[in-house]
Amino acid sequence: MSSIAITGASSGIGKAIAEVYAQKGYDIFLGARREEKLQELSGKLRSMGAKSVHAHRLDVMSDESVESWATAAFKIFPKLDILVNNAGLVLGTDTIETGKIDEWSTIFDTNVMGVLRLCRKFVPKFREQSHGHVVMIGSISGHHVYEGGGPYCATKHSVKVLAQTLRLELNGTSVRVSSVDPGMVETEFSEVRFHGDRDRAKQVYKGFTPLSPLDVAEAVAFATSRPAHVNVDEIIIMPTDQASVSKVHRKN
Repeated sequence: MSSIAITGASSGIGKAIAEVYAQKGYDIFLGARREEKLQELSGKLRSMGAKSVHAHRLDVMSDESVESWATAAFKIFPKLDILVNNAGLVLGTDTIETGKIDEWSTIFDTNVMGVLRLCRKFVPKFREQSHGHVVMIGSISGHHVYEGGGPYCATKHSVKVLAQTLRLELNGTSVRVSSVDPGMVETEFSEVRFHGDRDRAKQVYKGFTPLSPLDVAEAVAFATSRPAHVNVDEIIIMPTDQASVSKVHRKN
């Protein structure tokens, strides 16, 4: 495999995945809403060894944006190898009875509909070429639930189900589907959740060592580097100090 398309690539896990594959000499196609961040990253990836880097704005909540991004990806790389559905977010920590409808809509439209939009454009191409790998960036929240996270957990359970369904629907095509489901990773995730409150976001990771984006990126690289007859269905990767979605050992 030599070409990869990554959503949500401007920071965090998406950026780390791009960096890992740049070091492997891949052709890389980046997508995110923040074009200026993509352009900054593109130069870095070339210096790290990427064969080529192409960056296009992508809003996974927009049918038109996904259509444009997918069309550009396959125009540049007709035999594209890997799609990483990484774009995702969570907003707030409200309970179900106090949550905000507009925030829920954004969470579901990004985390679930965004994945569906991308798969709808990429999977037929992969099927046609009898080759390709869809990677979902899921979450431990797709396996466990916690108070104040109902809608987010629901979306990540949905991503897990979509991956499982795709494996059934693509059986016999040689197209592979993997899900990499991390526990707590220190990225902009919590900052977005708390609407830009950096101090509050830092408290989430206080007293223990969370995963880094690179930890997750290396798991993705492992899943996609197996021989063609091997499909890594699911990887759950957790910080040593995190036993479940709600149990974390924090040092004073």
